[in-house]
Amino acid sequence: MPFITLEGIDGAGKSTHLAWLAEQLHARGTEVVVTREPGGTPLGEKLREVLLNEPMHIETEALLMFAARREHLDKVIQPALARGAYVISDRFTDASFAYQCGGRGIAEARLRVLEDWVQAGLQPDLTLLFDVDVAIASQRLARNASLDRFEQEQQAFFERVRTHYLQRAQQYPARFRILDSAHSVEQIRAALTDIIKSL
Repeated sequence: MPFITLEGIDGAGKSTHLAWLAEQLHARGTEVVVTREPGGTPLGEKLREVLLNEPMHIETEALLMFAARREHLDKVIQPALARGAYVISDRFTDASFAYQCGGRGIAEARLRVLEDWVQAGLQPDLTLLFDVDVAIASQRLARNASLDRFEQEQQAFFERVRTHYLQRAQQYPARFRILDSAHSVEQIRAALTDIIKSL
């Protein structure tokens, strides 16, 4: 069964479509597990609180992301896939490459070592990249009363993250689908419907 991930810069609007997508897949009569990164497990959620709110070295940040991912894979993702469920994750390893490599400047080779170690070859079957201009994303984030450590980053940071996401999409065209997140909710869901039909 497919392992589906949703990706995009903060403010891209992917979370708006997560529950809807799960409902569409559940309507097919299959189990759907919705989860997120960092997080997804009791330990992962504790690490999420630390990652989103505590200042730290960029390498510590990357290591904690993959530590949470190891738990996530062991406790949630792999068991669900093994029993034939769909898994929809709000972010996965593409986010680490986009944020920690693109945004923070960590060498990709370091993350590839962690990726190989933690995932042992497991990759999403489908990655939905919600792409939007950074200025639009910033306007959306401005509506939030409180912003986490990542959401408070400068525009240049998100430009680098967005660029890295688009590079990942070019690198792995077989699993990436890019959605223009500046479009209306209805337009995006029409595009998602077409993608779902192809699963």
